Amino acid sequence: MKKFLGTEGQLFTGAYGQKARSRSSLQQQTRLSRKGSAYAIAFVGFCSFLNLYATQPLLPLFTQIFHRSKVEVSLTVSATTIAVALSAPWAGVLADRIGRKQVIVPALLLLSLFTGLTATASGLDALVFWRFMQGLLMAAVFAVSIAYVSEEWAGAGVGAAMAIYVTGNVLGGFSGRVLSGFIADLCGWRWAFVMLSGLTLLGAIASELGLPSSRNFTAKKDIRSSVRAMALHLRNPRLIAAYAVGFNILFSNVALFTYVNFYLSAPPFNLNTIALGLVFCVYLLGVVITPIAGRWIERLGYRRSLLMAIGMICLGLGITLMPHLWLVIAGLAISASGIFICQSVTTSYVGTTARESRSAATGLYVSAYYVGGSLGAVLPGFFWSLGEWTACVLLILAIQAGTVAVAIVHWQK
Repeated sequence: MKKFLGTEGQLFTGAYGQKARSRSSLQQQTRLSRKGSAYAIAFVGFCSFLNLYATQPLLPLFTQIFHRSKVEVSLTVSATTIAVALSAPWAGVLADRIGRKQVIVPALLLLSLFTGLTATASGLDALVFWRFMQGLLMAAVFAVSIAYVSEEWAGAGVGAAMAIYVTGNVLGGFSGRVLSGFIADLCGWRWAFVMLSGLTLLGAIASELGLPSSRNFTAKKDIRSSVRAMALHLRNPRLIAAYAVGFNILFSNVALFTYVNFYLSAPPFNLNTIALGLVFCVYLLGVVITPIAGRWIERLGYRRSLLMAIGMICLGLGITLMPHLWLVIAGLAISASGIFICQSVTTSYVGTTARESRSAATGLYVSAYYVGGSLGAVLPGFFWSLGEWTACVLLILAIQAGTVAVAIVHWQK
């Protein structure tokens, strides 16, 4: 009997242990799957941001080649962000209807095509046109990717996952600027777009192979429900406040990293195209800083994390006014880190605030975000004519003050 009981006990323990091991294995597979999904979505973010600001280090070169003003050549940046702002909400509506991956992968393929066609531009006007066409496709990637992260990590870890996605954005933005500066100086600006087109095509193929299908996505029955959801989001004061902060974030980012090129290409710095591209190495600091934002959000809450990040932006801006290259670079690094954290906080805030139709909500956010970027590429040009870099810095600081006011009054902790 003892032997029997002992055998039964061993059988029971073995069965229990097998179940425990099965649960442990399942949990481990789930964690690996979620981790793999996070890295895949980061790669998607990399490919889309690779093209977005690629012309920024080329702006002084364009003023010489096309004999146009600073405001006119800055349209190669603002045309893209305007297109993103216009198409982002409708990309979200489409994704609510047919699915996330079904929008992301074709958008990357078409983005590769339009990037290649940008290399064929015969003048500045044609270049601006193709940059606009690029932006129409980028919007589909941005808005839908944010919704994907918010759904697949719903309830736990969304802040950390969004930080990983934004890290991909940071690396893509850095790589696009640095590579375009190098290639343009060595081979000409057209070859820069050929190279970016090829990289984007590789990204589209890799995304098709590596990006998992949505597990928590529920398709909307018709487009009208998504349109109604957008109207509902626009009556949500918390989302409106988040959209306003998003507007300010990209305004500051684009203004800072567009007009600093004119600042650094003039005396006493006199940097060339390659050197201007290398300035964007400050973005690499964002790769380290941005994942920390996920922990900031979980420990400090959204509002406090945002206010601390804005403080970093303002500190860095002040440092750039000192006429020493190493101090300007340090100031840019501090401000860029603050901007990246703001982006992680706000995108996460939108994803958790919108209870339904997240693609529509994030589409509206991306639209407001890139309207800010469009103005950030053009408006500081008029301030430049009044007081050059100092006037641009004062404008960006005023925008930060508005962001603080919105967060304090309307954001939840």
